[in-house]
Amino acid sequence: MAFENTAAWKNGLGDRPLRVVAIGGGTGLSTLLRGLKRYVPAPDRRKGRRAGDSQPTVDRRMGSDRPETGVIGELAAVVTVTDDGGSSGRLRKDFKMLPPGDVRNCLVALSEDEHLLSKLFMVRFDQGELEGHSFGNLFVAALSQITGDFAEAVQMSSQILATRGRIFPATNTNVRLAAQMDDGSVVWGETNITASKQSIVELMLEPETAEPLPETLEAIANADLITLGPGSLYTSLITNLLVRGIPEALAASKATKVFVCNLMTQANESLGLTASQHIEKILQHCGGVSAPIFDYALINTAPISAERLEQYAREGQEPIEVDLERVQALGVAPVTGNFVHEGDVLRHDYDRVAETLLELKLSSVAA
Repeated sequence: MAFENTAAWKNGLGDRPLRVVAIGGGTGLSTLLRGLKRYVPAPDRRKGRRAGDSQPTVDRRMGSDRPETGVIGELAAVVTVTDDGGSSGRLRKDFKMLPPGDVRNCLVALSEDEHLLSKLFMVRFDQGELEGHSFGNLFVAALSQITGDFAEAVQMSSQILATRGRIFPATNTNVRLAAQMDDGSVVWGETNITASKQSIVELMLEPETAEPLPETLEAIANADLITLGPGSLYTSLITNLLVRGIPEALAASKATKVFVCNLMTQANESLGLTASQHIEKILQHCGGVSAPIFDYALINTAPISAERLEQYAREGQEPIEVDLERVQALGVAPVTGNFVHEGDVLRHDYDRVAETLLELKLSSVAA
């Protein structure tokens, strides 16, 4: 695949590769990163360089079936850190550390696929005292104990796995989620919130003064392209925007900003919400920021098989209603297409999504 707007990129960006920031959590973010990393040069182990440490030469060969691996020069992932269940929850309680699970998934997604260490990071123990823990979670926990700093442990893990990008926790503060529900009750903790049968009215972060890493704000300020999603509306996406300074940084950024809409509604998070209502809920949690947070919304309009629809319907889930006029009324330009991949579960087709995102940026430069 080669981009039609390569010349426009050269003229508009001074012939330098793109700087991309992806914000989110869960499987949605790691899926997106698998697509984006294919456009990042492989790390140069001989010189100890990682993606973003130098300006790579851009591969402009047209007509190639493979991605142009110099299109992205710097790729950064901003990852939510509010998980309090499973292995992450146990480590969080035992070691008073931030949850490593979502970060671990991003580390593996950005690593070289054939690399043995990436497979090792995903190994999950099924017996004994370590039952339920993954090696990757334990590894990050061990580095956190050595360094005394979760963010530093994540960066060290990135170097060991030779990832094609940097990973930043949304905050280095030990935060906890709270949600006001539609019956007036307040539920504490991500696990309890997702298990509740009530609908979320407002999501809150404790402490509300939690701040992002300076590196996160710098990456957002310097970005050419910023994405939010896909992922659980409240517990993977909105959580990042509750960190003081991140919504303001997004509003101030001159980057092309894209919301990647989920494929299906999700129990206890977004049942019954349309595409535009997803965006509205996000904007409502941006602390009164008035400047645009999104320029575009990437929305799947391709049909999903009856078999998968039936599978998800058992949980009350259905494809998100595509209300394009309402999306446009919010000042967001919808970008529609076939972005779905059907396996045992539904996922975004990360190759198509990544290609479309980069084309959007190059098209905006051409304009």
